[in-house]
Amino acid sequence: MLTRLASFIDAQGRRVLLVAVTVAAIAGAFGFGVEKHMSPYGASDPATQSVRAEHRFEAAAGRKIDPGIVAIVSAGDIGSPAVQRRVEQVVTQLRAEPDVASVASFYETHDSAMVSRDRRSTYAVVYFKPRPDLQLKNAAQRIEERFAGQHDVRLGGEEIASAQANTQVGHDLAHAELLAFPFIFLLSLLFFRSLVASLIPPLIGGLAIVMTFLALRLVSNFTDLSVFALNFVTGMGLGLAIDYSLFMVSRYREEAATSGFGLQALQRALQTAGRTILFSSLTVAAAVASLVIFPQRFLYSMGIAGAVVALVAAALALVVLPALLSVLGPRINALAPKRLQRAADRDARPAQSGAWYRLSRFVTRRPGRIAVLCTALLIALGLPFTGIKFISVTASVLPNSASARQVDEALAHEFPPNRTSPLQVVVGAPAGSHEVRAVTAQISRLPDVSVIAPAQAAGAQNALLAVSPVQRPLSDATKQLVRNVRAIPAPVYVGVAGQTAAFLDLEHSLGAHLAIVLALIVAATVILLFLLTGSVLLPLKAVLMNALSLSAVLGILVLIFQDGNLQRLLSFTSEGALDATQPIFLAAIGFGLATDYGVFLLSRIKEARDGGASDSEAVAIGLERTGRIVTAAAVLFAVAIGAFATSKLVFIKELGLGTALAVLIDASIIRALLVPSLMELLGPWNWWAPRPLRRLHDRIGRQQSRPGVTPTPEPSRA
Repeated sequence: MLTRLASFIDAQGRRVLLVAVTVAAIAGAFGFGVEKHMSPYGASDPATQSVRAEHRFEAAAGRKIDPGIVAIVSAGDIGSPAVQRRVEQVVTQLRAEPDVASVASFYETHDSAMVSRDRRSTYAVVYFKPRPDLQLKNAAQRIEERFAGQHDVRLGGEEIASAQANTQVGHDLAHAELLAFPFIFLLSLLFFRSLVASLIPPLIGGLAIVMTFLALRLVSNFTDLSVFALNFVTGMGLGLAIDYSLFMVSRYREEAATSGFGLQALQRALQTAGRTILFSSLTVAAAVASLVIFPQRFLYSMGIAGAVVALVAAALALVVLPALLSVLGPRINALAPKRLQRAADRDARPAQSGAWYRLSRFVTRRPGRIAVLCTALLIALGLPFTGIKFISVTASVLPNSASARQVDEALAHEFPPNRTSPLQVVVGAPAGSHEVRAVTAQISRLPDVSVIAPAQAAGAQNALLAVSPVQRPLSDATKQLVRNVRAIPAPVYVGVAGQTAAFLDLEHSLGAHLAIVLALIVAATVILLFLLTGSVLLPLKAVLMNALSLSAVLGILVLIFQDGNLQRLLSFTSEGALDATQPIFLAAIGFGLATDYGVFLLSRIKEARDGGASDSEAVAIGLERTGRIVTAAAVLFAVAIGAFATSKLVFIKELGLGTALAVLIDASIIRALLVPSLMELLGPWNWWAPRPLRRLHDRIGRQQSRPGVTPTPEPSRA
């Protein structure tokens, strides 16, 4: 198939490029602006008690259960008539928004908890109508615009925090691109050895990004997608484009050095590097796509976006990039300084005297010690992971300049605490009924209850009890309070919602879906690596090494973001925990990317072994021919995705830095040291498979070489 594809591309290269340009223009026209059709973060599971309680209340009351906006007005002494008029003016402006169901202020409720300790500030709470998240996000943005310039009003609350996070994502996306592209270009010039070749990764990456944006725009018509997936698409699209471009261009140059530029070099490049790219993209896509099992919008959006961008990047690398190589021919090496030209010639004729060959020989002479040292190092790095703690994404992840964070901190320190984030207890009985009074009495006797507000009617048959805890939301005491309320025996429906209940349900939902997701990731890795190598042990070894690498990454993230190291350098304030979704996301992407580089290395090792090299020699040849390329790809990928560590949103920092660390650890400790040492220890057992599986592989697996094409000769071993 790849041979026929190469022949077609060689004959129709310019037409292929014309079609690619046309598709890119269409994708750009319809794909840009996709963020306007995407929803906020999204960490809820519709099957959990907190969400069901919310929906029950909303259906009965016609409004959201939690306040969407908290507007703090700091206009002076709250006893002043002028201040009262100002607050009433603010309330009137808030009620003017069509999606607002109700607004409550101190002057209507006379609740002293709505007055600051210095009595110079008060707040109004805004409840939205039950509307889709995207519609509420747009409503919050309109209210923000309405109050822009009114310096005595600070807006916060869940919907404002979501709107500001969405805006921050856009700024961070642009900033990361501006920061990463110059470095990527300079590093590409160094690694690709010519100006023309160095322009290929940004070109392929840009095409992958805009085409994925178009795909997400279409998908958003059928399901809610999180806007945060766009960050992932940008980093992954550029990173995978770099990887695949390096794989293809380096192999094309290597084949051209033997057979000359033309069809034969293109065929061999597609049969070898193209096959590697195909397996790599399928592995990455399968690993990341496993996230669609989760019902949380943030995770399933990442799964959809990651799978799409991996497949799009691979398609471009298998079709558009070969068309570029066919059209350019020897001009792929054009506009290169002589020093880089000489380096490119050396790269195209790898020998057994190179640094990576010598490193492999160094490792294989002492495989046991190297394997033990590398494993011990990875385990040591992963030890902090055993003490990991989790939080959810709230206003606290926003930068200090965001009004939602300022309001969140003001409510915690300037007002009676925890009144705007109570446990929302929905009771299936009328507000004045004996059942509601009985439930209220039982809750009041529980430890860590501060105040229970009078029951609010929600239609004729439901009531809401707002239970303010003594401790802050998400504290251990408040979590236990949620559990205690849920355990109350009652003859009527009792459901607990609110921030802390939602977080407990998030943890439970993630745990309930985790086993099947991990099973899918492992199964995809094992199956695809088996199809590539015909071995059972190599895929299992890859899974174990990926697990070690992942634990090391998570351990480092705990040291940085949970323990608060490098706060000044990375410009963040530690919350003492990590976002609960990050380990799961990093597991999926880490396994996919680690297997990406593993496929490239193993394919060259297998190619050398099939050519007659011994097991040790095949490992050394494979590392020599891939070491520089894998390292270059990892560095470029780390720059592309690691640029998101400059984000002002803490969990985006975690995502960017964690993915970059996963790539760098895999390309260095795993590929350069642990893989050669373990393969030396296993020897011929590396390629073992039960006889039925061996026959299966022989039947459906594809060999590196194809009839009619002369394999690249091994370098002289003299």
